[in-house]
Amino acid sequence: MVGGGPVSAPLENANPLIYRRSSERPVTAREEDDELPDSIDDREIFDLIRSINDPEHPLTLEELNVVEQVHRAPCTQVSDTESTVAVAFTPTIPHCSMATLIGLSIKVKLIRSLPERFKVDVHITPGTHASEHAVNKQLADKERVAAALENSHLLEVVNQCLSGRS
Repeated sequence: MVGGGPVSAPLENANPLIYRRSSERPVTAREEDDELPDSIDDREIFDLIRSINDPEHPLTLEELNVVEQVHRAPCTQVSDTESTVAVAFTPTIPHCSMATLIGLSIKVKLIRSLPERFKVDVHITPGTHASEHAVNKQLADKERVAAALENSHLLEVVNQCLSGRS
């Protein structure tokens, strides 16, 4: 303890690159029409996860380019008809110890936001993390995810990542 507070660990990536947020998507008349079916697409998924807070920085995953809106695979693949969503995310550094927590936050946000029929796959963009296989294995394991979310401290951290900044 220093100065009455806990000693915090140094940041792994103390000076990350910060990217400009993309503009909010305008709502179309079709989307506002309750009579028309509204399918879930890659932009809607991006809109759900772009504002997730990074666990180490007062920045969002979009501002750190951990998730990005691009019109090509492998970032986000969505099939409304098959009820599947796959999201790839890119940690800011290859040895990021927060990668599993970031992936878990993305997965929880999508599970909470999408209809129950959706199967959600969250994984690290291939070739961008030293422990990619291990992190992906944890994020794909339903029992591990459920156990993680039963841990009250971990759930509190995930909820902080999902809450808006003040």
